[in-house]
Amino acid sequence: MNHIRSLLTLACLAALTATAGAQGITDIMRTGPRVGPAPMPTQPRPQAAPVRRSAEYIVALVNSEPVTNNEVQSRMERLLRENPDAERIPRADLVRMVLERLINERAQLQMGKEYGVKVDEVAVDQAEQTVARQNQISVTELRRRVAAEGLSQDQFRRDLRDQLILTRLRDREIEAKIKISDTEVDQFIKEQRAGANAAFPPNVNMAQLIVLVPENASEADVAKLQQRAQALAQRARAGEDFTKLVQDNSDAPDRAGGGVLGVRSADRYPAIFVEATQSTPVGGIAGPIRSSAGFHVLKLLSKSQPGASDAVVTQTQVRHILLRNNDPKRTTAEAVAQLTEFKKRLVAGTADFAGLARDNSQDGTSKQGGDLGWSRPGMFVPEFEEAMNRLAPGEISDPVVSRFGVHLIQVQGRREAKLSQAEQREAVRAVMREKRVEQATETWAQEVRARAYVEYREAPQT
Repeated sequence: MNHIRSLLTLACLAALTATAGAQGITDIMRTGPRVGPAPMPTQPRPQAAPVRRSAEYIVALVNSEPVTNNEVQSRMERLLRENPDAERIPRADLVRMVLERLINERAQLQMGKEYGVKVDEVAVDQAEQTVARQNQISVTELRRRVAAEGLSQDQFRRDLRDQLILTRLRDREIEAKIKISDTEVDQFIKEQRAGANAAFPPNVNMAQLIVLVPENASEADVAKLQQRAQALAQRARAGEDFTKLVQDNSDAPDRAGGGVLGVRSADRYPAIFVEATQSTPVGGIAGPIRSSAGFHVLKLLSKSQPGASDAVVTQTQVRHILLRNNDPKRTTAEAVAQLTEFKKRLVAGTADFAGLARDNSQDGTSKQGGDLGWSRPGMFVPEFEEAMNRLAPGEISDPVVSRFGVHLIQVQGRREAKLSQAEQREAVRAVMREKRVEQATETWAQEVRARAYVEYREAPQT
């Protein structure tokens, strides 16, 4: 069983903050760090023995809302399936850790409800599609595997909704309040030039070609698929265009975009990817390497320290149409339907993107036909950027739901370019913000927990 990396990976969406910057940039652009997409599945691990589920009873109350023994046991089972290393922790300690995590989440969800944070069905649908895509499977296969792991579809969707609510709440309470001054950026750059910031992981961009291995493939089938991946890796090393190799041969659903995974801190990439490319020069090929999804052939597109003067990034020329999701005259589902109709007209050639944007987009770029210009990695909220990165030049996305509304996105071009001095400073600011957000999130969670009334009842089953 290839375990589904669902809620733990969806937590990576916790950086959706975006406000209009001092430069007047459109409000879907980020002022904070970019958190990358979910990690690819790692090497398969032996499945842990399931934890015995005992009778249902209340183990704690959080502001009078119960946390049950079954909830603790269910979370324990999932934790042990996805992270067998947790078996090394004494069972009583692990149970206590899981209970405290549930208490913290319950207190935060209650705060989200109090503040009116909501997530509609369309956003949950999109989150489900994202989980499937990041696990390199269809939504149908995702649902089958979720059921096989003992989780009902309703519970899975409730978990997705809860994680999205927590994400939006944390954005509101933390991300928007983190500010990094120019003085702090100057000091970081000064220390970096003196070699004091070597501990910060480099920014990395990779592209991948993946040969998927079916879940129940025989040894003979696996060997054939490995030979195919090795042959493709050899063609890449021989100088064939990697983008075209990906588009023609990769089993990934986002192959049209050339398999580019995007610039982000190396610690946001799967460990097996980082290890495989450790000694690979920029432009070099690594692999194939094996994961639970299949065989990956990697191309290292760029590697540099945050804010380095020689950093080269992939820039994307993009435009969009935005329909707000807080419009009382239009639900999110209605916005999706309207943008779906726009896409049909655009594909048929009976409408012009810029014209539709000028007449309909509820964004500051409407007068420019929705043009967002040339963007660098990390400028947009993750949902937008993840969809944008999957598009080939000229391609139009399906409607994409973000915290700001529903977007129709078109990529117009891509290019490799060195960061300007201003962009180098913004890259440094992003790294510093990310570290600051991690610290602030921990402090905020402790504060929410301290304000909640928690009553412990009977101890969970160990």
